Amino acid sequence: MARPTVLPAVAVTAVSLVLTLAVVVMWLGSAMPWPVALVVGLGIDGGWLATLAYERRLAAQGDHSAAVTGVGWSFGLLATGVLIAHALTAEADTGAWLAMAWLPLAAKALWLVHGLWERTALTPGALGAIRGIQQEARDEAAVARARLRAEATTEETRLTAVTQAGARVARVQADTAKRLSTAWATLEAARSGEDTGRALTSVTSRVTPDVTPRWDLPVWGPTEPLTALESGPALTDVELDAVVEEIRTSRVPALSYREMATRFRAAGHSASEVRLRAAWKRVAA
Repeated sequence: MARPTVLPAVAVTAVSLVLTLAVVVMWLGSAMPWPVALVVGLGIDGGWLATLAYERRLAAQGDHSAAVTGVGWSFGLLATGVLIAHALTAEADTGAWLAMAWLPLAAKALWLVHGLWERTALTPGALGAIRGIQQEARDEAAVARARLRAEATTEETRLTAVTQAGARVARVQADTAKRLSTAWATLEAARSGEDTGRALTSVTSRVTPDVTPRWDLPVWGPTEPLTALESGPALTDVELDAVVEEIRTSRVPALSYREMATRFRAAGHSASEVRLRAAWKRVAA
């Protein structure tokens, strides 16, 4: 199969051989018979071609000879030297002759490039396998990039949804806390108001006669379950007060109402929440 580098090498070699032969015949023909000059030119070109042919044969066998290569470059340098000497002794167009003096060396360099091309050339099957491997690697890289982009997009969407849900929960909690605070402030204002206190006292006076109770704010937190009905014998107010007083003062400092109520029911006593709270207020007054 023809290589892209062989045609330039062959063309420059042919021009170099013809130019060297013509220069030798013209230059030496004035000092010696032209057949002799022709033989000298053919000798230079013949040596050049012979070493080139032997180099190409070794290259085809996968071999290389430094000696043959050195001889070939020697013939190339000799041809270049002849062309430079002719250009320097020419009476006219010296620059043009010098410009063509590099052709033998250029031909040798092109054959060197062609040899490197041949040593690195691959068969169509190997090139196809390499292209397949490269295409497979590109496909895998593209799939990996697409997967990473999709995962990043999914994670971004999830984080956005979680953030928005958290923001909604925070807004609801803040709104609820604000409403509870407003309601608590209203209750506190009602508790501390003089007119409201008198109204509440008139309402609670029926439950606790002869006592002016102080209305407490409702407890904001866990509450104790209420007993629906008194299952056992009902305690009289005196008995209930005695039990409440005993439980309340069973510890120093005295127990709070919530602790007393818990211990009261844990001891097996039964009383409605209204009566129990009334008893607490009587004994704690």
